Amino acid sequence: MTHRSGFVSIVGKPNVGKSSLMNKLVGENLSIITSKAQTTRHRIMGILNGEDFQIVYSDTPGILEPKYELHAAMMSYVNVSLEDADVILLVVELGEKYDEQILNRFATIKTPIILVVNKVDLGKGSQVQDKLDYWKERLKVAEIIGVSAKTGDNLDTVLELIKKYLPEHPGYYPKDTLTDRYDRFFAAEIIREKIFLNYDQEIPYSTEVGIESFKEEEKMIRIRATIFVERDSQKGIVIGKAGSSLKKVGSEARLDMEAFFKQKVFLETHVKVAENWRKQKLRLKQFGYID
Repeated sequence: MTHRSGFVSIVGKPNVGKSSLMNKLVGENLSIITSKAQTTRHRIMGILNGEDFQIVYSDTPGILEPKYELHAAMMSYVNVSLEDADVILLVVELGEKYDEQILNRFATIKTPIILVVNKVDLGKGSQVQDKLDYWKERLKVAEIIGVSAKTGDNLDTVLELIKKYLPEHPGYYPKDTLTDRYDRFFAAEIIREKIFLNYDQEIPYSTEVGIESFKEEEKMIRIRATIFVERDSQKGIVIGKAGSSLKKVGSEARLDMEAFFKQKVFLETHVKVAENWRKQKLRLKQFGYID
């Protein structure tokens, strides 16, 4: 039996639905999802295994012009994922238009590109077909397909298209592997998702989560986490009146962790100031953005 295996990079502008797409394709909620742009900061791998194939998906941060050292680190993940890719899923949303500054680079890439027009469930009348025709005229790619990561429409077809372009190769990971990330990473990401969902303006973008301890006991996982902010004023906002805001984040995160780890979780959270951490390479290295 022929076995196909390869790396599939999911790329595109912020907030087009890359994380939702990967979660649906893999069948697990590995990437956190919110309505805010730049929710994804890391390259997150999700592995889909079949009898005759293995697909190593990479969810990547949204492509943007860097304003901070953090953004530069995020864009390095995108660049590396494009270099590694056997297939590229370039995701655009239904209302998106061709952006030369971001999309011109894909015109010269020799790796097979599948252009995925997401959020077709929002289309009316001939809008979806019109948009597919629009992209066919502007970008030369191997395939163009309209999907809805929200409803799952056409995702089976996306899978078949990916398999079509995968090289013949043994699996890169054991067949029971779901991701290359450790539990501590997912614990931090779950907390960060709750921060994005519970706070507005600059707060979500100014925060980072560190897992100080992760102890697996027989009937419980005990987690101690620190939420880092850039200024003292942000620390007060994150904690909230009498600790109410931090308690809400912790409670919501704990419930999601218990569902994710399938075990009881005791979660302890603290808030510290790491001044201007997004601009400091040393801090970014400490937080795992730079090797």
